[in-house]
Formats: sequence, C-alpha cells, structure tokens
Amino acid sequence: MATLSLSLVQPQVSLWRQGQRWPHGSFSCQFRHAGRLQASYRGLEAMYDDGYGTVKDLDYYYHALGEIVEHDSGPPRWFCPVDAGSTVQDAPLMLYLPGIDGMGMGLCMHHKALGRIFELRCMHIPFHDRTPFEELVTMVEDVVRAEHSISPNKPIYLLGNSFGGCLALAVAARHPRIDLVLVLVNPATSYERSDIKTLMSVFSQLSDRACIAITALLNYNIDNEVNMALSRMKSGKHPLEALSRLTNSMSSSLKHSNILDKLPEDTLRWKINLIKRAASYANCRVQSVTSEVLLLASGADRLLPSKSEADRLQKKLLKCKVFFFEKHGHSLLLEHGVHVSSIIKCAGLYRHSSGYHRVFDYIPPSTTELKEVDKASSDLTFRTSPAMFSTMEDGKVVRGLAGVPDDGPVLLVGNHMLMGIELISLATEFLREKKAVVRGIAHPLLFPKKARTWSEGHDFFDFLVLWGGVPMTYKYVYELLEAGEFVLMYPGGYREAIHCKGEEHRIFWPDKTEFVRMAAQFNATIVPFGVVGEDDLLNLLCTFDDIRSAPFGKEIMRAYSSHLKLRDANHEVIFPGVFLKIPGRFYYRFGKPIPTKGRQDVLTDRQAAAHLYTHVKSEVEGIISYLLEKREEDKYRKIFPRLLYKAARGPNTEVPAFDP
Repeated sequence: MATLSLSLVQPQVSLWRQGQRWPHGSFSCQFRHAGRLQASYRGLEAMYDDGYGTVKDLDYYYHALGEIVEHDSGPPRWFCPVDAGSTVQDAPLMLYLPGIDGMGMGLCMHHKALGRIFELRCMHIPFHDRTPFEELVTMVEDVVRAEHSISPNKPIYLLGNSFGGCLALAVAARHPRIDLVLVLVNPATSYERSDIKTLMSVFSQLSDRACIAITALLNYNIDNEVNMALSRMKSGKHPLEALSRLTNSMSSSLKHSNILDKLPEDTLRWKINLIKRAASYANCRVQSVTSEVLLLASGADRLLPSKSEADRLQKKLLKCKVFFFEKHGHSLLLEHGVHVSSIIKCAGLYRHSSGYHRVFDYIPPSTTELKEVDKASSDLTFRTSPAMFSTMEDGKVVRGLAGVPDDGPVLLVGNHMLMGIELISLATEFLREKKAVVRGIAHPLLFPKKARTWSEGHDFFDFLVLWGGVPMTYKYVYELLEAGEFVLMYPGGYREAIHCKGEEHRIFWPDKTEFVRMAAQFNATIVPFGVVGEDDLLNLLCTFDDIRSAPFGKEIMRAYSSHLKLRDANHEVIFPGVFLKIPGRFYYRFGKPIPTKGRQDVLTDRQAAAHLYTHVKSEVEGIISYLLEKREEDKYRKIFPRLLYKAARGPNTEVPAFDP
C-alpha cells in the first residue's frame, strides 16, 4: 500500500491506492426495528460539532499544497481525511473529485461536516501525473461499480469541484442505472466560454508559471477574507486579532507563488488540454445524465461564467436544483459562509437508500445550523423576548422546560399564533435546553420543491427541513412516535395559523381524535401547551368579512383556497396584510404531562378517546387564559423596559417575566 507522509500538514491525511478497501468504523446506535432509527439519529446527537468555523485562515492549505507538490509522486489515488472523524451509522459514500489542481485538498474546510454524515474519500492527482481524462473517469467508475455491487440500494455521492464537475457528469452519463447523486461546484463545462481561455491566449507568450500566478490572483477573493475577519469581530474577537488574521490570510495566498517554482514546466499546458477534454466530453453526454444534481454556482466567479452555466445546465439536466452564491468566487469551497452539508440537507438530497424518507434519513441540526437559524430569527427574538414556562408533575409552574419529559415519545399539542410565528423560538429553545429536536407536523404547502435558491441565509422552509418537519400525514406521525421522537402537532392547523381579525388566541380544533389514539398506541406522553403574544406584535389590516365583501373577493378567496388544496373544502382562506406594533412579548407554557401508557381503553373505546381529547383541548384553552392573565403582571412585557434591563446587565441576560 502506497502512502504519502504529510506529518507537517494540517489536517493530516492518509493516502490509499485505488482499489484499497476502507474499513468501516464501529458505532453505537440502538434500533427498534431493522432499518428504523430511534431519536439517536444513527448515532449522531443534536447540535453535533460540524467543524465549520474552526478553520481561521488558509495558511495550512497553502502549506499543504507546497508539501504535496515537493514530495508527491506516483499515480492518482484516493485518500480519507483523518480530521473527518467518525461517520454516522450506515453512512453513504461521497467521492470528492477535485478541481484542475488535482490535489484533493479543496474540501479541507468541509472535512468534518461532510465526514460526519458521509464516508468521505478524496481523489488525489499528483502535479507530475499525466493520466488522460478517460482514465480518470475509469478510476472513478471502478470505485462506483465496486461500491454499488456491495450496496446496490445505497446512493453514491459525487462532489465535483470545477474540473471535477466534468468528471462527475461523465461518470453519471455512463452509468444511468446506478443511483448517483451529483453535487457540482462551479463545473468547468463552461470552459469554452470562459475568461480564463481568453486570458491564456493573451498571455500565451509568458511562462507557464507566470500564467498560473495570474490565474491564482484572479481566483483570490478579497471580499471573502474581509467577511471572515468581520465574522470574528462579531463573535467577540478583538478587532486587532481579526485584522491580524486578515493580513495572515492575504500573505498566505502570496506564499502560493513559492509553489510555482516546484512545478514541472509543462504543467499549465497539460492542465489546459485536460480541462478542454473534460468539458468537451461532459457536454457531449450531459443530456444522458438522469441522476439527481445539486449545482452550487458563484455569481462573482472571475474564471468561469458559473452563473450562466448553472442556468444552461439546469435546462439540460432532468433533476437539477441550483443554489446561487451571488458574492462568492470560483474557489467556493474555500470561502467563508459556505456550508455544503447544510445545503445538501435543505435540498432533501441526503438519504441512505433509493428513496428519500423524511423520518429515517433525517440528520439533526448541527451547532452551525443552530447559529444560522439564530441569525435569521434574531430580529423576531429581539422584538418578542420569548418567556417559556412548564408545569411539573406536582402542578408547580416553573420558568424553563424542566417540566417537559426528557425522553420520548412525546407529543406536544398546542395552538398556533398568526403564520406560526411562535414556531422557531419554541424549536430552538427545546434544542438548547433539552437537546431535543422537535419534529413539527405541517401543511404540505410548507414543503415546496425549490429548484433555485439564493444564499442570503436559511429561510423558513429551510428551517422546517433542518428541524425535521414533515407534511401532515398520519403515516409520518405514526413513524415519528414509533421512533421515540418529540412530535409537535397543531390540531387547529392552517385555520389557526391564518386566522381572522378578532380571533387571536382562539383554537379551532376538529372533532377527530386520531392523535390521542396514536399517542396511546406508542405509550407517548402528551404535553398540552399554549402560546400568546401575537396581539402585542402586530395587527391585521382587514377582517375576513372585509375581503369577502370586496368586489370579486369571494371568488378570489375560493380560487386561492382551491389552489392551496386545503383539506377543509368548506373553509375559504386568505393571507391578509399586517402592520407591526411597538413589540410586546411572547409567552409559552407547557402544561402538566399526560401519560398514555396503559391507556388501552383509548384504543378500543371511542368514548374514552373522546374524553382524553376533550381533556387535552381544555388544558390548552386553560393555559392560554392563564398566560393572558399573568402577562398583565409582567413589568417587562413592553420592549423598552427590557432594553433598559439588558443595557444595565448585559445583552445576553435573561429578562425576568411574571412570577408563576
């Protein structure tokens, strides 16, 4: 077995020749049934460390390239990053296909994040190697066929960066019957229309090393380095330390020029011919690709027209989703704020078998994903300062979630506020305090099939996916409870979430009792809860009757309701406008847990099920009344007293509420 010693390089890697088998790690994860996971998520805990943010600058990346170029030799081969860590149980394989440099180190900022949920292997092509493109395709095919023969029902992921994108498309076109998922990052299929081709013709009289240096300079993204420095300042770092990091990163990129002295003279000529052949080969076969494709495209790519190329490829590929990064350059995987693992999860492309399953393929939020959601919801949290209470078994009401059971299955049943604005604060607080992921049951309308997404951060739909939300079907509720999850259910559904003026804090529950029967079937604990405060944040502009009485209002509402495919055909719905008020506060209270263990009568006796259903409903109504009354005692209900309290005691201080 050939190896390459990189003891001076961080992160360390070990290299294997093609064909060498990788040992699978041992993991502890209990299953209730074969193939059905419990709330341990295949051995991965909620808020796991994905490693994003630990790479402070790219100094070690350039140092690694220098070491590899100086000491490397031999044929192309695969390596497993040591810093990727242990993977989840039954993780799918991901093959990283590098850019034209071939080093395979371009994924270094994602090793840990991807290595936790994939069996990660990276292709390494030495600078001295002159293997033709067709033989590189064969090298990838050999691994793909071998893995497919071992696990024919598991997908194989090909993450192709620039040149590697051409390689991934070529393999997928040649193997339409193998379940491949392609993640393409600024694929070089646009080479013939690129600025780099024009640049090379202009500077054809210069040496290869000079042309490579010019290309590297164009590839350098100063905006990314500034953003990294600013993020360190926002995270509490001293401005001088952030400035030092910025200058170090810039000087590190300049050190890249030292590598040029170690390259063979014909390197550029060979690389240009290789990428030409790769682009031509892939473009001729792109319409034969039937695999799922996730395309990450940079809007500020100065080497390739990646944005327009994404538009072109999406028209040619049958199943292609595009994620645009407007302010990022060609080396997208080495830039700050790009979280490939999160994007794969949000796109619904992470799976362990032939079909994506929202319950069994779910991976919990990482620490970075929690931070991203916190950033996206920071304005709402600032305005509403949520105060959460729970009820102990003896009936005592306490601040926090101590009264909620620690272990599932737990069924949280409560009321919606307008547009479900209470959801994010509830779910993130459970994750922080209980380390529990609350799996929400939501209307199918909230799970759109997004073909194109922009990188301004996670939206509400991404939040639902990251927190394991599922469309409202009893099959999903059954599977979640069976898996021992925390399940969040709103029996009032969309009727409460898009209620009319004057209907604040009212519940609209149907007469059906299915959720109490399912809870009893799995011995789940039902926790009723209530939330109030929307009337302290916003006002509806018009009433339901105002819209109906307007010209064509009734017809518009009926058509819109039909378009949404709501389950209640007799109820018309509309999204009226709102205006913000001087903000008050959100209050949550989780009631006394209601165990269903041993309640077989609920399964066999309709009257017993109806009695339990009525009890849960009355508990929710009582909690809402309790909160509406008690909030009058909170002297920090309005935002200005809260601002003064935090100004005196620190911005992260918890603001007191009423005495329960």
